[in-house]
Amino acid sequence: MPVFALSYSLHVLAALVWVGGMFFAWLILRPAAVAALEGPARLRLWVEVFQRFFGWVWIAIAVLAISGMLMVNTRFASFETTPRHIQVMIGGAIAMFAVFFRVQSLLYPELRQAVQAEDWPAGAAVMARIRRMVGLNLVLGIAVVLSGGVLW
Repeated sequence: MPVFALSYSLHVLAALVWVGGMFFAWLILRPAAVAALEGPARLRLWVEVFQRFFGWVWIAIAVLAISGMLMVNTRFASFETTPRHIQVMIGGAIAMFAVFFRVQSLLYPELRQAVQAEDWPAGAAVMARIRRMVGLNLVLGIAVVLSGGVLW
């Protein structure tokens, strides 16, 4: 299998894991958890979900970065000669990483601490901030996928 084809396949799979995971969490899991669980149980669930999902996101980020650079280097002479829509996609991915990093390194520890302390109002407030950040990242992710996928 040529390097470009393998890189492209891995790139798409990694994007599916990250963006698809956010789509599932935001539009399916959250409403189901709200309908089925009381606040404390819901916050405990999210601590467990994030702990598992964030590991997969780190793997996806690594695969996206490596496969993306392989595709740029095998298809184009340099970053400067890469089409503008691919440069936009890379910029969007960097923004997505920044949002994810904020959630994972700053907000998630606050949520985990609030749940451990059984401070449910603080946990709910942090979860509301996380939900907004995930919503933003989902929109960014869809835009990044469209910028790269539609215009390739």
